This record gives sequence, structure tokens and C-alpha cells, in this order.
Amino acid sequence: MSWLHDEHSRRKALATATGLVAGTLPLSAAARATALPRESAAVTPAAAAAQFTNPVIWQDFADIDIIRVGNAYYYSASTMHYSPGAPILRSYDLVNWEFAGHSVPVLDFGSKYDLSGSRAYVKGVWASSLAYRPSNRTFYWLGCIEFSRSYIYTAPSVEGLWTRLTTINNAYYDAGLLIDSDDTMYVSYGNTTISVAQLSADGRTQVRAQQVFTTPSSVGTLEGSRFYKINGNYYIFLTRPANGQYILKSTSGPFGPYTMRQVLLNLGGPVSGGGVPHQGGLVQTPGGAWYYMAFVDAYPGGRIPVLAPVSWTSDGWPVVQLVNGAWGASYPSPALPAPPRQVTPLTGVDTFDGTTLKPQWEWNHNPDNTKWSVNNGLTLRTATVTNDLYWARNTLTHRIQGPTSTATIQLDHSAMRDGDRAGLALLRDSSAWIGVKRDGGATRVAMVSGLTMDGNWNTTGTGTELAGAAVQGGRIWLRATADIRPGAGRPGTFSYSTDGTNFFRLGPSFTMGNDWRFFMGYRYAIFNHATQALGGSVNVTRFELATP
Repeated sequence: MSWLHDEHSRRKALATATGLVAGTLPLSAAARATALPRESAAVTPAAAAAQFTNPVIWQDFADIDIIRVGNAYYYSASTMHYSPGAPILRSYDLVNWEFAGHSVPVLDFGSKYDLSGSRAYVKGVWASSLAYRPSNRTFYWLGCIEFSRSYIYTAPSVEGLWTRLTTINNAYYDAGLLIDSDDTMYVSYGNTTISVAQLSADGRTQVRAQQVFTTPSSVGTLEGSRFYKINGNYYIFLTRPANGQYILKSTSGPFGPYTMRQVLLNLGGPVSGGGVPHQGGLVQTPGGAWYYMAFVDAYPGGRIPVLAPVSWTSDGWPVVQLVNGAWGASYPSPALPAPPRQVTPLTGVDTFDGTTLKPQWEWNHNPDNTKWSVNNGLTLRTATVTNDLYWARNTLTHRIQGPTSTATIQLDHSAMRDGDRAGLALLRDSSAWIGVKRDGGATRVAMVSGLTMDGNWNTTGTGTELAGAAVQGGRIWLRATADIRPGAGRPGTFSYSTDGTNFFRLGPSFTMGNDWRFFMGYRYAIFNHATQALGGSVNVTRFELATP
């Protein structure tokens, strides 16, 4: 992720920086001829002829780290102030993905992550790293929190149970974790000045650290490390935010010396109105084919992943395969055997069956666990008395599916109390919502807009009701539709129903913001908070995320 110093200076700095060369390394005939072996597993002709389209996921999953363990691929991403943190996706074909778990169960890095006295917006889990250690059959997650300490969590499987292994009093900023072939653990990290640390055999402490590279002034900033050992060489994959990707190579071991080559700069991307693909990771299939998963800045939806095949030159440098000089909108699907099962779609219906939340859900900051429950329906008891949604605890969020999608909740509001507010929001630093207001014993459905933050993430507006209507009974359906195509009109609209079939538009269109500085994209958010006193509750019996 990110920008180590003044976040607000990133675009200005990038505008004045100069890369080594314009464009990308071409895929020459020699490069194609010397590429690493392609997938050799038996596949059907239909699979071999299939195509995938970019983005492979139109949801906000930034600062990608991608690994393969056996026949499964795992993808870790940033979550900032959302809890649990560091989601993990799983795939068997690099194209179709499902939620699998989270590496950081609770953001226990200070009271601000609990919305207690202060707030942690745009802090928390930034670019981090996921690795698998075959020697003990354990997954490792490593991340630096707020430029101070680094944390390692481990689990026997991506579903968990994830527990904290250690806290290291070194700031491994934008870290890449490498488990070497001899089982030694190394970390690459840094901004502009790139360093490598060696960890103890148990992964709990630092044994050695050394600066291995200083970025030339002609390049500017490099960060977002990913660390690899490939054919005996060591590689540190680095991003130049937000328009370039570079790679360092050492033939002499993990501590260098390293030489640098540009992978891409100002490359045309596959998402109309979106940015340059960058800051991701390399992964190899069992048969030897290589792919690069990057993300594209695509606000208001966030940073969305795109996939491209990679070949290697005869002297050991990666080359992204392009289509007409740009990152392709489509490529042949990876030639892989049929998956062992179909993954769970990222869209669809959740009836909150069982007694736990499914892994697609993340709270806005840590929740108060005494104020919510799942038992074949989600119960949200008011946890905060406030007129500011940005201060309200237990707001539950779900990523928006692009390019356009609709979220609908079925809400039982019969146990709300006077002063309570419950509903469905389009949540970011500029927000709007549709929901139920209970005042003076009367119930109204309202559309509220004008919830805003400044560049320091302080609330500057708590919202104004723009439309409303009286409703009867104790059940209502609330709907939000979002168009998150970058460069488009970015509208969000709201509607409601009292029977689940006939929906009525409420309020004007809401224009979602597209400022990159919040980093995370818009989310659908289910909330319930009090403005007078605690004690009320709502029950959400159904959530549906649908695309046209």
C-alpha cells in the first residue's frame, strides 16, 4: 500500500518523478522462446480455449500478496481499519475466487481501533504478506502497523484459528515474507531504501537486518515488497505508486547485491477510467506457468485485481505479456486441471444461517461483541449513542461488486427504541444511507446524505434527511444500488419495500466520491445506533448482493 510520508503528496510527487524508460519491456520472440515451462497437466480442449476477463474480481482487494499451496491459490489484501483484518481469498484457477478467512482476527493495536475516544480510519492493516512454511505446515501473515511494530500471525489453515506468534519492534513497512528453500525466513521491506531482515528459526525475532538497495532518484519511490526465490536467484518485486512496477534481482543471496529492472511504467490498463496495474505479486502454477496479479486504482470502488501471464527472459527477468501494448482486457485462461470443487460466489444471498458471520463480512473498526449475535439472522443491538455514523460501533460492511450492483436487506425493526437509527449505507469518507428512524413512538423510512469527513478523517457532516415516508409494521426491505465504474457518474440510489416485491425510490441520487486518499473503496454497510439511549435492537434476516 501506500505512501510512507505525506499521503497527500503522492500524486504531486508522481507527476514530477521520472522513470527509467517509458512503456514496458516488450515480449520478444527470444523471451517467448526462453520462458519457463508452461502448464503440463492434462486439460480439456474447452478449458484450454477458454478466456478470462479483467478485472478477475471487481471488488476492493488491494496490496495483493498471492501464493500457491498444492493446487490452491491464496490471496491476501489490505483492510485498514476494518475488522477482522487481512482477508484471504482462495481459488483453484486464479480466476474464480472465494472468501476463506482473515489473518488478523481482531485489531488489538490500541483503543482507537475500538472507536473508543479516538478513531483509526486509514490506519491498521496496510500492505502485508502471506506465506506458507512446508516444514511445519503453517501459514504465516506478517504486517507492520502504523510504522512502529511488526506482527506475525500463524494458522494451520487459512480458515484459522489465526493466533499472534510474535511482536517485533521493527517496522517492516510494506513487507514481503520469504520462506527460503532451506526453511530460513527473510523479510524484504522499506520505502525507497529497501532492506532485508533474517528472522530466527522460530520466526519470533530478528537475527539480522541489512539495507540492500537505494532507489535511484530518477525512479522516485519504490515500496510494496514481495520477496521470491526463483531458480536460485532472489527477487524483490516493488511498486512505484501508482504507475510502475520494478524488480530487484540478486544472484548472490538474499542480502544482495541487487540490480534493478523496470517491469512496467504508465502501462495502459484493462479497466476503462482506471489506473495503471501495479503493486501485486507473482505466482507459479504446478506446471511452471507464471502469472502476475496486480491491482488497478478504480475509485469509487477501490483497487481491483487484474491478472496477466508472465514469461522470463533467458537471463532471468520477468516480462508481462501484453495485448496491443497494454495489459489485456482478456487472456487465455490458465491451463489447469478441473478444480476439486466450485468456489463459493462473491455475490448472492446470506441469510446469516448458523451462529457465526461468514468471512465476506468486516466491521467498521472492532465491534462490541456483547452487542451483536448471529443465530439464523443477524441481531444488532445499539452499541453507541451518537448522531455520527462514523463514531457508531458495530457497523457491518460488505464490499461492493462492480461495475454495478445492488444490495438488499430485510430488516425487522420492531425492537427499535426512540432515537434509534438503523439501515443500509454507502459508506466511505462521503456517505449516504437509507434507513429507519424511530422518534416519538413513530417509525419513518428516510434517505440521508451529507455524511462527510475531512482529509484527517474528522467528521465534517453528520447528514441531512433528503426524503422520508411513514411506514407501518415491524419489517422493511432496504436497497442500495451502486455504480462504481471509474470515470463515470458514480451514482448511488436508494429504495425501500414493505412487501419485499414492490420497491419505491427514496431521495435523490447520491454521487460517490473518488478521492484516492481514503484508499479503501465504498462499501455497503448495515448499521444500528442510538441517538438517545441504548437498549434497542434490529434483526437482519437476509442480505442479497446482486448484479444486473
